[in-house]
Parts: sequence; C-alpha cells; structure tokens
Amino acid sequence: MVCARAALGPRALLALAWGVLLFTAPAGAQRGRKKVVHVLEGESGSVVVQTAPGQVVSHRGGTIVLPCRYHYEAAAHGHDGVRLKWTKVVDPLAFTDVFVALGPQHRAFGSYRGRAELQGDGPGDASLVLRNVTLQDYGRYECEVTNELEDDAGMVKLDLEGVVFPYHPRGGRYKLTFVEAQRACAEQDGILASAEQLHAAWRDGLDWCNAGWLRDGSVQYPVNQPREPCGGLGGAGSAGTSGGANGGVRNYGYRHNADERYDAFCFTSNLPGRVFFLKPLRPVPFAGAARACAARGAAVAKVGQLFAAWKLQLLDRCTAGWLADGSARYPIVNPRARCGGRRPGVRSLGFPDATRRLFGVYCYRTPGAPDPAPGGWGWGWAGGGGWAGGARDPAAWTPLRV
Repeated sequence: MVCARAALGPRALLALAWGVLLFTAPAGAQRGRKKVVHVLEGESGSVVVQTAPGQVVSHRGGTIVLPCRYHYEAAAHGHDGVRLKWTKVVDPLAFTDVFVALGPQHRAFGSYRGRAELQGDGPGDASLVLRNVTLQDYGRYECEVTNELEDDAGMVKLDLEGVVFPYHPRGGRYKLTFVEAQRACAEQDGILASAEQLHAAWRDGLDWCNAGWLRDGSVQYPVNQPREPCGGLGGAGSAGTSGGANGGVRNYGYRHNADERYDAFCFTSNLPGRVFFLKPLRPVPFAGAARACAARGAAVAKVGQLFAAWKLQLLDRCTAGWLADGSARYPIVNPRARCGGRRPGVRSLGFPDATRRLFGVYCYRTPGAPDPAPGGWGWGWAGGGGWAGGARDPAAWTPLRV
C-alpha cells in the first residue's frame, strides 16, 4: 500500500494505528546475523529512535538487519502498547507500508510478506530482519515508534552490491520513455539505477557517452574520458556532477517521462544461479540459441545476468555469444590483445542479423536445475550430412554428444 504522508498529529496517528488489521507473524522464523553499528539519535519527544548512519549493504538473495532501537528520556515509561512501523520511501512525500507491530500482533505488507520480521533482541529493539533481499528492496526505510502521544522516527538506507549497465533495445538508441526504460531493465534482470549507483559506477570507471533514464526520473550519463561529443573537455562551463578535467556524471536534470526518449541505466545484483558459455558443434543462429541452452537445463542469459556474472562471478570469455534480447556480447575481466580493448567490461557487438550472424550462446542455469548433459552436448542433425551453409531447419536439431 502506497500513501502520501499527511501532517497528522500524535493522537491521529495513534488512532490510525489501532485501526490497522494485524496478524501474528510466523513463529520460529530464522533471524539474520547481528551487526554492530553506531547510532544516530533523534531529539524530539520523550521517545528517542536510533538508526544506523550511512547505509547497510546486502545483495540479492541475502539476509539483512535494518537496525533501529528506541529508548525513553524518562525512565517511567514501559514498552507495552508501543507501535512499531516500518515504511519504505518511494517518493519524497510518499511511503509504502512494509511492516507494523503492536504488542504481539505483527503484519508484513505486499512483497514483504513472509520475508520481514522483527529481530526482537530485547526491550527497545525495533530492528527489522529482511530475508531473500530483492532488487526492488533497494532504497530508504523509515522506522517509526509511537507510544501514547509521543513518537519519533529514523531513516535507514539499504544499498545492494551489484553492477550498473547501460542498455538500449534492438530499435536503437534514445527510443525509451521512462516507463519503457523501467520495463526494459526488468526484462534484462535489473531495475533502473539510482543517481547514487550511477555515480559509484562512474567512480569505478564507467564511461558511456549516451544519456539514460535513472529511477528518480532524471537523465544522466558518466564520462571518465572527457571528449567534445560527450559534454566537452571539462573545465569552466562543463555540465554535470563532479565535472572537470577528469570528467564527471553529466546531468540533463528531470525530464518529461512520457514524451522524451533516452537509453536506460540499469542495475542488477548477485545471481543465485550460474551463467556459462555454450559452444555447440556448429555456431547457432539466434533461433537455435534457446534450444541449445535448454539441452543443458538452462535458458538464454539476459543482459543483466551476463553483467552480474562478469562483475560478481568474474566470468571471462573472449567469445561473443547470443543473449536473450538478440544482442551478442562477451565478458572480459582480464583485458588482452584481440579481446576488445585495454579495459575490463562486457563487450557488445550490437544486435546482429539473427539469420546470418552465428555465435555460441550464453546460458543461465537456476540453482538446483539439473544438467541433462553433464558430459557435454552440442546441437546438430543425427545421421550427419554436414553444415550445408546453415540451410537446414534448426527446428529439426537434436542434441548430440560433443
């Protein structure tokens, strides 16, 4: 549930709290590992909320504790009748409910059901344990504590380990509205990156001379090697954050998200499964890529999955392969001659003609999925007959042992 935060007084907030339908949380739920953090203390009212400064960091599929504790300035107060509420900030004045607790009654909301619970580490602990972290969990959370007519709140920022990657579809550059950019990232196993994530990627060396949407509706692009077509050579008058002779993140500001069209900067995190390169007996057209991966208990990898495998699993392969969007790419961790330049990265050959350009394929296998051909299989035609220039129908292919 997403709602705008109205200027309610303490009595109104308390009345709303008692009107919320609550359910008992599952017993015996697994707790995350405890983390030692310093705290920031609010100063309003007799109840004081303490949260972690900076941010806490996790990854997709991980378990994290969002730290929050509270105490009273007057020792006479008890902890009975305290309402604890966690919300996620989705816009400057809009919040989505995550978790609420009043005494023994607890309730998680939406996608947080079954994943969120209180840590419960003694009186005054309002910390939230979040399991099976998703890409969508990234962002800022508010911990609010209400008792009688007093309340206080603190903020916790949840960051994710991962990688930012630029993206445009087969139709070409600057073709995506804001909503289309959101959808394009989701289709490639990602979300729109935040401005903070893009800035961190720029500091890590990302250099991309095409503007793209970010999750806050702004349009920016990172330049590490200043040049005239990419916002100038730096110095006086150069655009963007951290501009100058060393480049920076060029910023077009907030754009009209329904009419203007740009590329997208997507973000993805840790992979639960594995990306691998499959080289069949003969190179495959794009139409045969899915069958080639299916023969190994996998699916054609998405762009975000290849970037995550390159960045987080150190996948290094100097051979281009098909991906699920019809592009051909390959990941380089250790740059070397004839492998696309002197910097690490995921090289792109664009969107080749699916009927003529023939490559291997990058596949993604989910955790626990069996490999039907552990000894190695390729694709071809039983009975021989040769390649015949690729003229044979891929629909008639059968798996053959390599």
